[in-house]
Amino acid sequence: MSNSLIQILVLGAIAVFLIMRLRNVLGTRDGFEPPREAAQPQALPRRAGPVPVEPEAGDVLDHAEPGSPAAAALTEMQRTEPGFAVGPFLSGARQAYEMILTAFERGDLTEVRAFLAPQVAEAFEAVIADRKARGIVTEVQYLGTRETALDGAVFDPQSRVGEVSVRFVGELIAAHRDAEGNVVDGDPKAARKQRDVWTFARRMGQDDPNWQLVATA
Repeated sequence: MSNSLIQILVLGAIAVFLIMRLRNVLGTRDGFEPPREAAQPQALPRRAGPVPVEPEAGDVLDHAEPGSPAAAALTEMQRTEPGFAVGPFLSGARQAYEMILTAFERGDLTEVRAFLAPQVAEAFEAVIADRKARGIVTEVQYLGTRETALDGAVFDPQSRVGEVSVRFVGELIAAHRDAEGNVVDGDPKAARKQRDVWTFARRMGQDDPNWQLVATA
């Protein structure tokens, strides 16, 4: 028998031996076997995106009564758009109130028209047009917003439109003069308080962050 054939037989025998050893050690999977305890995986990077909001959590209860319809509506808004927070919204609403009220009193809605729903813009324009037709000129000085508070909230899960009503108390000096310069409304020397409840609306989850004024009272 040649040396090469002997070597082949020896290598073959070693291979068979190794295969048998592996089968004895590893076994075979026949039927159900209890799962082996897996090694602890390394922590994965956190997925980008909002953290789920717990019911009536965060700043909602700072502004709405627990269990109230307003609290439930605001919570649903946060579930739909986790970046929404009531506190910052009220701050933005206060700024919008000051801008819109001042623009209305001065009779020029150019800079605030994007924040007005069509029906509100139309109503404001009608009043402004009437003043102009009668030659009324307005002098206005806004002194500040003394109160900003949540008045109510509703949310439509089908359209994803949220509406938030805000109660404002503003202070301003405003006087309306006729063509002859006579004061026909207001007082150019005395401040007055303006109390309003304005409702702002927006489709939650959309890219446009701007709310629109949809109703005044």
